[in-house]
Amino acid sequence: MTEQQADFLRRQTRRRRLDRVARVTVLILLLAFWEIGTRIGLLDPFVFSSPSRIAVCFAGLITTGEFLNHLGITLAEALIGLGLGIVIGLAIAILLWASDTLYRIFDPYLVVFNALPKIALGPVIIVWAGAGLGSIVVMTLLISVIVTVMGVLAAFRNTDPEKVLLLRSFGAGKGQIFSKLVFPSSLPSLISVLKINVGMTWIGVIMGEYLVSKEGLGYLIVYGGQVFKLDLVMTGVVVLMALAGGMYFAVAAIEKRVLK
Repeated sequence: MTEQQADFLRRQTRRRRLDRVARVTVLILLLAFWEIGTRIGLLDPFVFSSPSRIAVCFAGLITTGEFLNHLGITLAEALIGLGLGIVIGLAIAILLWASDTLYRIFDPYLVVFNALPKIALGPVIIVWAGAGLGSIVVMTLLISVIVTVMGVLAAFRNTDPEKVLLLRSFGAGKGQIFSKLVFPSSLPSLISVLKINVGMTWIGVIMGEYLVSKEGLGYLIVYGGQVFKLDLVMTGVVVLMALAGGMYFAVAAIEKRVLK
């Protein structure tokens, strides 16, 4: 390694450290403004709660033991929905990529279904899947599958056509073209779709819990709003943000390993 290379790596490491410090500093400043604002009357503590009140509420939930139950249920629903959404969406995208006829037939339906507010199907989903885990998973799938199909399919179809033609000229079949060219070249887009799906999954889970659940973080948020315990509402929101952030960073770690 030359001195110039070593200096470049040192600068890159220093920049990453500064970025991490800046992120933590911004978070601390926001929390400090929030806490101080409620104490001096700039913000209404009943409406906005505060970090200290959220911490007290969180500690109370931990003490009673109910929090872990709600957390486990919501996390299980999110992981099931995310996993099934990726698998089903990827399978549909591969099928539509492999058949131009199917793509031409179903492409308009994908656009229309993507634009449909999924919450409008809530009553129907409850009748189909029952008032429980099934309804929440179905709601999550309706949101995540369509996002996966459209994002992954676009990546597949945007593969360099000249490279596809080159493989065909050597006698490669569709399976070989997909495994040797289309899928590997689409990996960055697949990771991006996975990142988007993390957010879509949590939207589906919380929407489902709003509709039917008697357990989970979504239920806690709804209950807190009904009885005007806004500390409980904000605690649920903060926990959801932490979970979504954790899943996002897990996907980012996968991205770093895969693309390397």
